[in-house]
Parts: sequence; C-alpha cells; structure tokens
Amino acid sequence: MWKVCASVLRSSVQGYNNRRVLPLLSRHLSSATPGATEPGLTVSSQHAGIRTITLNNPRKRNALSLAMLESLRRDLLTGGSQDDLQVIIIAAEGPVFSAGHDLNELSPAHSREKHTEIFDACTRVMTLVQDLPVPVIAKVQGLATAAGCQLVASCDIVVASDTAQFATPGVKVGLFCSTPAVALGRAVPRKVAMEMLFTGQPITAQDALLHGLVSKVVPESKLDEETHRLAQQICTTSRSVTAIGKACFYSQITKSRDEAYREAGEVMVNNLQTEDGREGISAFLEKRKPTWSHR
Repeated sequence: MWKVCASVLRSSVQGYNNRRVLPLLSRHLSSATPGATEPGLTVSSQHAGIRTITLNNPRKRNALSLAMLESLRRDLLTGGSQDDLQVIIIAAEGPVFSAGHDLNELSPAHSREKHTEIFDACTRVMTLVQDLPVPVIAKVQGLATAAGCQLVASCDIVVASDTAQFATPGVKVGLFCSTPAVALGRAVPRKVAMEMLFTGQPITAQDALLHGLVSKVVPESKLDEETHRLAQQICTTSRSVTAIGKACFYSQITKSRDEAYREAGEVMVNNLQTEDGREGISAFLEKRKPTWSHR
C-alpha cells in the first residue's frame, strides 16, 4: 500500500515546480510503516475533491492514542483518489473534538521507549498536516485540549462552533504541554500561549478567533455548512498552485524578512512558469474563466 501511496503522491505534485513539496512528502512516505491500528478509530470518505477524516472514538473523548495517531496518519496519506484531492477536513464525533494524548499510555507502567514512540508519532502527524500539498481544515465542534489543541493549531484553516473551547491543561497533571506549545506558539501571540500553558485554563471560541488560533466562529448549526463552503471554494482553484503556495508559506514564515522575500519572489516566478500559472493570467486578461490542468 505504501509504495502505491508514494507513487500516487509523487504524480500528484508533478509540475509543481517547487523544490520543497517532494522532499517533504518523501520524508513522510519513507517513514510510513503499516502499523497496527484499531478499526474505526478514524473514518475517511472522499467526494468531489474533499476528503473528510473523522476522529471516531467519542467514548474516549477522541484521545490521540498511538493507534488513533497511526489511523489518522494513514487516512491523511491514503483513503481516496489523489487525482482530484484538493482539500482535507478533519472532524470528530461526539461533544469533544479531542482530549489529546491517552494518559493511560503515558503512565509509569510504560517504558521511556514507549513514551518516545508516542510523541514521535504525534510529531509525524502534526508535521504531515502542514507538509501535505493540499489545505487541511479542522472542523471543531467541542473541546480541543493538549494534543487535540495542537492538532487544531497545526491545521491550515480552523472553523469552530461558538461553543468550542481550547486548552493546554497538561501542567495540571504534571506534564507540561511542551509539544502542543510548538504549534500553539506559532499560531497565537506568545503571551497568550504562555497564559494557556501556565494556567491550563480553556479559552472560548471567540477568544481563539481574536488571538488567531481559529479562522472563523459560526453557530454550531452552521458548522458543517460553513466548513464545506470553504472546502468547495478551495476546490475551484488549481491544485498545483495551492501546493506551491502552501509549501512557500510554511517555509518563508520561519525566515527573516529579506530571506522570506527572496524565497517568495523566486517561488512566484516559478509559479508563472507552470501550466496553470500561465492559464490563470491568460484567462484574467481574456476575461474568461480559467481551465485548470492542475499542473
């Protein structure tokens, strides 16, 4: 399965003319091993370019156990046709989006090696979300805590219901949310991140919007509609152009201003040389809708 996945993903980014996309995907594919996952921990479906992956263990508050992380990673890499995939939505069953790591797996009964395996698996999932060439949207209907909050902060776009809450409460149980802090500290102002990390207190969806952790807040009854509206809007654009832009954004954001401009300028020049780059400019000048080849 993994060899097939690698082939499909490589073909899906052919012609993107961006030196970052293939190395990032190759890193994830080369470390992908078919591990043991519990059936049904995540449910994946795909229609009209939109893949929806649902965390499906509400009885355990959608805890990101090792098996859940491996199931989520598998569904991010596979689970539908790559030929028309343009956006991924991560959703959850039940009143809790995700309560973070399964603390049973982090107990002293397990070895240091086991704990390392769990955090390594979590890091692979969080970085994969941002390394994928398609946008990833989190649809958050309830509480997202610790590594669950980390997953939200790692997604490209977040649509939250007005009843959602976000927290990094590890400090309360003697395990500071250091890995969630990596994503959180890159999504919200430092002082906000530190307050969340030091107190463990949840913030509301409105506060999360104010501080940049989420993209928009809607009534719970409108959550599905608004998330899919955004996904469908993304599906009207070129896959290759989106992949170029996403890779460049995450690369330049860590650089100095001058380095960022040098990289982004080169990427835009390369973008103009792609088939869809030429088509988009031509269509605008000719006052017609573009016909994307996704190359």
